[in-house]
Amino acid sequence: MGLELKKEAINAAVSNLQLRTKAFINGKSVNSVSGETFATVNPANGKTFAEIASCDEKDVELAVKAARKSFESGCWSKMPPAERKKIIFKFCDLMEEHEAELALLDCLDAGKPIFDCVTIDAPETIECIRWHAEAGDKLLDTISPTGSSNLSLIVREPMGVVGIIVPWNFPAQMTAWKIGPALATGNSIILKPAKLTSLSAILMAELAAEAGIPDGVFNVLPGPGSTVGKALGMHMNVNMVAFTGSTEVGRTLLGYSSQSNLKRIILELGGKSPQVVMADADLDITAENAVSAAFWNMGENCSCGSRLIVHKSVKDELVKKMVKILKTWPVGDPLDPDTRFGPMVEEPHMEKVLSYIEAGKAEGAELVMGGNRVLEETGGYFIEPTIFDECNNKMKIAAEEIFGPVLSVIPFETEEEAVAIANDTEYGLASSLYTRNVNAAHRIARAIRAGTVSVNCFSEGDMGAPFGGFKESGFFGRDKSIYAHYQYTEMKAIWMNLED
Repeated sequence: MGLELKKEAINAAVSNLQLRTKAFINGKSVNSVSGETFATVNPANGKTFAEIASCDEKDVELAVKAARKSFESGCWSKMPPAERKKIIFKFCDLMEEHEAELALLDCLDAGKPIFDCVTIDAPETIECIRWHAEAGDKLLDTISPTGSSNLSLIVREPMGVVGIIVPWNFPAQMTAWKIGPALATGNSIILKPAKLTSLSAILMAELAAEAGIPDGVFNVLPGPGSTVGKALGMHMNVNMVAFTGSTEVGRTLLGYSSQSNLKRIILELGGKSPQVVMADADLDITAENAVSAAFWNMGENCSCGSRLIVHKSVKDELVKKMVKILKTWPVGDPLDPDTRFGPMVEEPHMEKVLSYIEAGKAEGAELVMGGNRVLEETGGYFIEPTIFDECNNKMKIAAEEIFGPVLSVIPFETEEEAVAIANDTEYGLASSLYTRNVNAAHRIARAIRAGTVSVNCFSEGDMGAPFGGFKESGFFGRDKSIYAHYQYTEMKAIWMNLED
């Protein structure tokens, strides 16, 4: 069940927390074949709190064999969709019973504020998988028009063995976005969680097995992307890899596909999302949403609204309102329910973000707020929210994905200029637009080259709305919605001659 957001309840839950640290292959918790482990570190204090099984190519081979066997047996792939739905619903019921544990694991592993993990991440993880389970027996095959002597069926069948590679910024939630449609459509999966955040994925696999998902259908391999990810990408018996993460790794996975069996690759990649604020925008609404877009989850978010493209006539007033709001966001211990801003996920990432801040200063951007590492005495990797004004797209901080709490404010004068600045990026994942003019809202939303455009809000939409990007933010794939189901299936045409 859910966790009470009080310090006493949180501390008691942490002391009783059971850490599951083994791989999960063919329905069993197992050590890695090599026996090797890696340390997982709490980014709030820099201390190791668990040793996780470190898998490699040998573990991938075992998992692929188990997944292939389960798929070919039909124990899951040929099960009626309504029966799969019942089992996945039971899986969700078990996750609800362990909801507090899911929230705590992601808080400790990723440094995410417990408030967010309890109120957003854990419940939305369960909601996502339930949504896809419910949709699983609603996908209709079709019949194409023919003469009376023929029957033409167009059917969808599960892909087979699916490798799933998820990032560290939303460990449980991004896992749900992938495994929900993959399982609902009858595939057998091999999940590689991010090395930094493996714990919630392992728990989910164990709960899936307890719910009745057959052995070999849901496997989890913690470990480095350079070994586990590459082995999945190169394996000739893996039919598909679904990935969320950096554009650089996405390119690598496409290369693995071309070098192996041309497996389907689904990519949800980076972003440098614009927030366009017109002169007529409601600045109070805009400020609240723009702060969330730029700094929610410490800016470690692929759809982070890291470029504030704002009309010069309202820029100063809007920035002042945002600074005022940010001062009400306490930076501190993620386990404190009052904390709204936690640490960076690891020390190297913190150093990377700090280097971008120094680059912003060197390039002449005006530092309005933040820019420093804080709470060093904790041993954690904390950076305060940072705003740079008077930026342009040629600056490193405005052009490159930082994946941290750094906002670049860019002024404009005309609508055409605003759209040009918004689209002047290699990315195209998400965007926001603020205006009271309905004609401008439609016109600009159409002009922005991004997979999601939110108007007068920061939102990726509910579970029924597809999520994915244009340009170097994505390749073929969409998470969420019914469209996600289609990409985990193959389309087959069956032509039948009805004449004797």
